[in-house]
Amino acid sequence: MRAVTPWHVWRSDVGRWWAGRNRPFSLAAEEAGAHRTVDGDDLGELCRVIVEQENLADLATGP
Repeated sequence: MRAVTPWHVWRSDVGRWWAGRNRPFSLAAEEAGAHRTVDGDDLGELCRVIVEQENLADLATGP
């Protein structure tokens, strides 16, 4: 899963997809609502959630 390299992805024993970010977000990103561990019903949803978290972090930390 090259697109989500900073994240560790796994599937639970009940079939739900999970991802944990390998490094913590900045304090500003966490305060903006970025989560280091996320889940989704399928791989597509999980990837969308990961992108949302990264976008939140980018907005919080600015250019």
